[in-house]
Amino acid sequence: MKKLLTIAGTDPSGGAGIQADLKTFAAHKTYGMSVITSVVAQNTTGVTNVVDLSPEFIGEQLDAVFTDIYPDAIKIGMISNENIIRVIVEKLKEYDGKNIVVDPVMVSTSGNSLMKSTATKTLIQELLPLADIITPNMFEAKLLSSIEVNNRKDMEKAARIIDKLIKGAVLVKGGHLENCADDLLYMDGKCYWLAGERIVNPNTHGTGCTLSSAIAVNLAKGMDILESVEEAKEYLTGAIKAGLDLGKGKGPLDHLYRL
Repeated sequence: MKKLLTIAGTDPSGGAGIQADLKTFAAHKTYGMSVITSVVAQNTTGVTNVVDLSPEFIGEQLDAVFTDIYPDAIKIGMISNENIIRVIVEKLKEYDGKNIVVDPVMVSTSGNSLMKSTATKTLIQELLPLADIITPNMFEAKLLSSIEVNNRKDMEKAARIIDKLIKGAVLVKGGHLENCADDLLYMDGKCYWLAGERIVNPNTHGTGCTLSSAIAVNLAKGMDILESVEEAKEYLTGAIKAGLDLGKGKGPLDHLYRL
């Protein structure tokens, strides 16, 4: 059985963060493990508070995982400050982490900021270069590239700028495009557009967490980057189409719709 590790924050309502990641791992019949970076008070209507765990304790969690059950792939989500980023980078290098997927969670689906502004520089300079693939949405691509990202042309321009900052691939997610949900995978100097239909369903809480976790699963199973993204996008589309309707805001997906 492939072993997956998520390093991220929590969601007590179960739709995003660590909880969404573990559900995604289970849905793909892999063994999920988790290192918690922050405890988040959030639900389908938004985030009300974030409490970061100490970098030292996060480091101890990482030691516990890597020295016992070595992960075949690693998904990294919410990291709110630079000290946490640095300890994660240190441990990934120490244990030679592989198949690293970074979802640069800077803002939640509900529009709440989840990363301190001082952490962005550290994220770009120290963590993103370790990733095999990063998965920013259009808003996060704007923050990383320092340009406006409103359409497909902007997505391509932003991807080329971000590509210069990292060694891996860039997946700019087009979930906020007006008439479609096409994603752009930029890799080895080439653009790969992955078509996606616009699904009429307001319940999209945790889509970014779910997609990045599914990509990590597929990398662990030996798929290449393009195939991993294509399969993950198909899984995510099904989870949205399943039509789960919970909560008073943007509800969660049905991660286990295939079971």
